[in-house]
Amino acid sequence: MSTIAVFGGIYNNHLALAAALVDAQTRGVDSIHCLGDLGAFGPHPDKVFPLLRDHHVQCIQGNYDNSIGNGLADCQCGYTDPRDNHFARLSYAYTFANTSPANRAWLKELPAQRRLTLGKYRLLLCHGSPRKMNEFLWESTTSSHFLDYLLTAHDADVVLATHTGIKWHRPLANDRHFVNAGVLGRPENDGRTDVWYALVSAEPELRVEYVPVAYDHDQLAAQMRAERLPEEFVATVLTGWWTTCLEILPAKERRRGRW
Repeated sequence: MSTIAVFGGIYNNHLALAAALVDAQTRGVDSIHCLGDLGAFGPHPDKVFPLLRDHHVQCIQGNYDNSIGNGLADCQCGYTDPRDNHFARLSYAYTFANTSPANRAWLKELPAQRRLTLGKYRLLLCHGSPRKMNEFLWESTTSSHFLDYLLTAHDADVVLATHTGIKWHRPLANDRHFVNAGVLGRPENDGRTDVWYALVSAEPELRVEYVPVAYDHDQLAAQMRAERLPEEFVATVLTGWWTTCLEILPAKERRRGRW
């Protein structure tokens, strides 16, 4: 059996990342993969990088990493709502200012995608979608027909992505799969403080298991407040409910939340 651990959206949450890495290694995974967006939202960006390197995590570039690495003016997050963009600007400015030049250079060199073989499956790892780094693929609004098209167009049996902040998995025809691995950086708007990563195995059929990660969210909230990050971000960490990035949610995903 071959098993990999996959997560996205660390969002500077070094405490959740550390907890997830310990958990994944106790499960004997063959490799660990990050689907991008190392920064945003949380405190102390430079605390993430040593953890990734020490645990040999294979990373690809998310929109945040591309922007930080190339010194762009914004995060390329793909938001359209003015309030969402307001908080995105605050988050990006903080992360950029607190990421060292050496780590910015490392982010710039990350690949945009990675291909793996897991058992009989050809995997494509990307951030938003295979065709666009910051494309939002939501469970409620993305058709199986479109996912089949993406997998055919990009010559893959399984696509692993993130970007939306909410995990989901859809089996498709001919034993193909789309998997959103979830994010480690913040809870997924369900009233729980846990965050999530995915275990993907081929035994020999594809199996996806989502693993909840408990971490010291009170300590993270205290660090966020010490860094004077928005109280709206802190509230999400403490309650499990999103207070920002709500306008991008489709109706079905938004109804699951508190607001």
